Amino acid sequence: MEGKKESQGSGKGNKSIVVGPWGGNGGNSWDDGTYNGVREITLVYDRCIDSISVVYDKNGEPFTAEKHGGNGGTRTAQIKLEYPEEYLVSVSGHHCPVVYGGSPVIRSLTLKSNKRTFGPYGVEEGTPFSFPIEGGFIVGFKGRNGWYLDAIGLRMSRVQSAKLIDRVQKSFKRLATTASSKPFVTCSNSIATKN
Repeated sequence: MEGKKESQGSGKGNKSIVVGPWGGNGGNSWDDGTYNGVREITLVYDRCIDSISVVYDKNGEPFTAEKHGGNGGTRTAQIKLEYPEEYLVSVSGHHCPVVYGGSPVIRSLTLKSNKRTFGPYGVEEGTPFSFPIEGGFIVGFKGRNGWYLDAIGLRMSRVQSAKLIDRVQKSFKRLATTASSKPFVTCSNSIATKN
């Protein structure tokens, strides 16, 4: 697994941390970048994950990234999230060669949102991988592809809690109200002397 790296991309100043990729070294590398979130994912699969296509949210508008992988596969899964209330919080799966002596590819994928689980898609065979994200969500994917999805990694960002933002705003309002209702007091550096 590749180390974590901070990155900034297409979303409104969203910073992300890159995790992964898991899988093999075949094919060419790709990186969709960083967005505000994921709206939908299309997986084409059979004995492995043949391709992935992602529709991201880019500043309130859908943005369809390039399809990654080959043209094989006999089954299609279309995952539509209830964005922005629903977001991806976990990716897991398996990787190993499809044919003896071949390079490892992504054999299965399971995606979890803050509300539901999608999958597993493909064949759960080989080396398992999993990356649950606590307090964060997926804002982009990266990996390698050729005839198949050879490897997959992700970009994650912190969840902006509406409750936390509300609490901070209320604290500022309370502080401002308290400051404006108290009389203004000044301090002086003079020293009293006795005669």
